[in-house]
Amino acid sequence: MNRRSLLGATAALGLFASALTTSAETAAAADTATKRIMLYGDSNTWGFIPIKEGAPSTRYPADVRWPGVRQAKLGNGYEVVVEALNGRTTDLADPTAPQVSGAGLDGAAYLPAAIAGHVPLDLVVIMLGTNDLKAMFKRSPQDIASGVGKLVHLAQAAGEVGTDYPAPKVLVLCPPPLGPLAPQMFADLFAGGIEKSKELPSHYQAVATAAGAEFLDLGTLTPTDGMDGVHLTAAGQRAIGEGVAERVKKILP
Repeated sequence: MNRRSLLGATAALGLFASALTTSAETAAAADTATKRIMLYGDSNTWGFIPIKEGAPSTRYPADVRWPGVRQAKLGNGYEVVVEALNGRTTDLADPTAPQVSGAGLDGAAYLPAAIAGHVPLDLVVIMLGTNDLKAMFKRSPQDIASGVGKLVHLAQAAGEVGTDYPAPKVLVLCPPPLGPLAPQMFADLFAGGIEKSKELPSHYQAVATAAGAEFLDLGTLTPTDGMDGVHLTAAGQRAIGEGVAERVKKILP
């Protein structure tokens, strides 16, 4: 290779390296600009399909579940991470679910690890409290709201060892009130829950306001319209997904 060819090859390599650096910097900037959101919920976030027998059931397709609807409504610039588990409570251990190991169904026990595993996060959306209405827990609406408040504080204090990411903002979603409960297993499981569920919005809002978190009452978007009185139809899932997306755009424009 003569000197002119060598100089040309060197220049080409330099341009290639520069292009790679620019591409990497552009990708990094785009990744930083993307808003990352974690949804933390129970069976209605998981996508449990209400059926006549109550359980067991299956889940809606990803694009029908409210997290998927929300992602589609938000479009580019937002990344949604879903942490959903059937039966999850705000901060209670469920003795009827020994098959779930580790933190089990206790939402407060698992939340710090969930957040740490997904940082950086700009927003954590919490939709829990329905399972706290189960008769066996004997919880008042104030007790349930206090459990949500614990989750908010955990999220606001969250971080990952060895990183320099700030704690995320928090949006508290109050589940819509329970509907007519059926079959009998659900009526027994949530005995007294309908009346308590109607009182939750004001307590949730008070907790969110006190903690400096955002709040949205999902009962203003849809009733709990599934035939079991606990879970959502596809229409209810869509209503929540679209409504939450609009709120998120205001929180993370």
